[in-house]
Amino acid sequence: MRNPFGCCPYLGSFTLFAAGIAAGFFLARDHSPESAAVAQEKTGAEQRLRELKIELPEVSKPTNTLVNAVRVGDMLYVSGTGPGKGVVGRLGQDYDVNLGKNAARQVGLQILAVVKAELGSLDKVERLVKTLGMVNAAPDFKQHPQVINGFSDLMVEVFGEANGKGARSAVGMGSLPGGIPVEIECIFQVRK
Repeated sequence: MRNPFGCCPYLGSFTLFAAGIAAGFFLARDHSPESAAVAQEKTGAEQRLRELKIELPEVSKPTNTLVNAVRVGDMLYVSGTGPGKGVVGRLGQDYDVNLGKNAARQVGLQILAVVKAELGSLDKVERLVKTLGMVNAAPDFKQHPQVINGFSDLMVEVFGEANGKGARSAVGMGSLPGGIPVEIECIFQVRK
């Protein structure tokens, strides 16, 4: 076979080598772990709720002078929310970390219900931006972040790894309204 690059015998080999490298990068891009994460992100939050068999609770009306959420532009600010009726106790006294995580997950379900009521669909959420988790804790309790992980893990399950994680604070409180173990407020970016 005649070399089309007659002036330089190595140019043909180099061109084939470079084409092989480029094809390898192209093929690897479609099968990389990052593309799997992107595919997960494209699955809607509503579909993930169905796959996880998660049912959201009823949204309760506030009894104090506030609203459950306020939308300003592409941001949705969700008021401090508790785990629901009948859940009371203090971490490090009445609750251990696992019970606290479960309470924080319940708060997450309450917040998802508020977000869905405000937006009509969780698929309109672009990402979780900020979380403030408040833990009703005994003075010597030190595992506040592990408790709030119950909320954060739920957000990742529903919105995916990239969109379900945001900036976060987890702090201890001497008490919370009604004696609830966890209260969380958060901010979501929403699609216009």
